[in-house]
Amino acid sequence: MPAMRFLLFLCLAWHAAAFAECKLARIQEWAVRLERGVPVIDGEINGQKIAILIDTGTVASFVTRAAASRLALPRYEGGGVMGPRGGGTVETTRVDEVKIGAAVRKNWNLPVVGTVDFGSQVALVLGADFFTQADVEFDLPGNAVRLFQATVDCAGLPLAYWAKGGAGQVQIERETAIRFPVSVNGRELRAVLDTGSEFSALDAAEAERFGMTPTTPGVVLAGCSIGVGREAVDYWGGRFESFVIGDEKIGTPTLRFASLFAGSGTLEIGSRLQHEPTGLPHMLIGADFLRAHRVLVARSQGRLYFTYSGGTVFPVGEEKGCRDLR
Repeated sequence: MPAMRFLLFLCLAWHAAAFAECKLARIQEWAVRLERGVPVIDGEINGQKIAILIDTGTVASFVTRAAASRLALPRYEGGGVMGPRGGGTVETTRVDEVKIGAAVRKNWNLPVVGTVDFGSQVALVLGADFFTQADVEFDLPGNAVRLFQATVDCAGLPLAYWAKGGAGQVQIERETAIRFPVSVNGRELRAVLDTGSEFSALDAAEAERFGMTPTTPGVVLAGCSIGVGREAVDYWGGRFESFVIGDEKIGTPTLRFASLFAGSGTLEIGSRLQHEPTGLPHMLIGADFLRAHRVLVARSQGRLYFTYSGGTVFPVGEEKGCRDLR
């Protein structure tokens, strides 16, 4: 018995030591505000103040074309095709210095994209590629975005440090886009975290598999999605049986759906920087989900942690469609 107690003591001590060595070091904290329902932070390009959109739905970060002209950035012809029908050449620019809070990045080569008005002098869109080397916390209820570096000793340990009662979690795929499983009406779907989309939405093709179309009784017109290099598409809203992410279940939610991936051979998500599809997601989880949750994307573990903060997760109301906005 003494030997067994000694072994148990060693085991408990080892676990305590492993937990003690786990460190989630905060490397940046940025004040965030919502503009048009999506997260925006302040920064500088070459000493000039700018607004920056955080958009994990876009794989590659880019500078807007309007900002490149306003900031007198040099532009060079690129080689990528941007349009959904194979039209348009991507330009690139070289930014001498980008500052976000205390963080500085020099000599950054970026695509120059866009005909869409992002609002509030948005000059730079930070895509998912920017956040691949750190764990990022989206605390929109607390008006903050935080970047962390976790030690290797954190493997398998919960990293949602604020959640005293535990947090929901799902596994994320090991790629640039932040993809993870959810389920709608009991069917598992692949979703992507898209902070650049004001609203979460199912792809229309997937919604149709649930028997939900624009002509289904009870479905309402629920807004318009406008993207770079593609035509505007209407959102529709309909009542579903359930939505589940991790251990969180929402009964009878009203979810939006739209033709998210219309076009030939290109994928449109987030701020609508298009790229070749590699396994299209069935659903976008947008900023509306983040407004109702505190979320940590732990790249170091391949996990997404979340806790509910309050409010309606998927607010859907009858809104004007694309024709009404012209």
